[in-house]
Amino acid sequence: DGNANGNGNGNGNGNGNASANGDGKNGNGKNETADDLRPLIHHLGATPGERATLLQFSSAFCAPCRATRRILADVSELVPGVAHVEVDAEAQLALVRRLNIRKTPTTLVLDAHGREVKRASGAPRKADVIAAVGSAVAL
Repeated sequence: DGNANGNGNGNGNGNGNASANGDGKNGNGKNETADDLRPLIHHLGATPGERATLLQFSSAFCAPCRATRRILADVSELVPGVAHVEVDAEAQLALVRRLNIRKTPTTLVLDAHGREVKRASGAPRKADVIAAVGSAVAL
């Protein structure tokens, strides 16, 4: 069902709907917005964006992950200073657990300081991603 628990099914829910959690809490009430995730992105071999980073958690057999990848790549090309970084959830289980990623695709929108400002699960709409990036760069 698209969960990111390493069981290998990672099919995604296929409904194309994204649920957003913009309150800065990771689902268990712990506030993740204070964490600078830029060192973690560097550790993954990627470079965070100067203005914002779209951090996507995906799995191999997740159809909505492919659509999400295309949308996030488009937005990162459209908006200067925004990077798209994709993480294989099954290969990064410790990180998945740390950030409380429950299913794929899940996208974290990080501000210029690497702090999570928005989170969405499922395939997002391009307009929603642009709006989320806009709020991240305005901070």
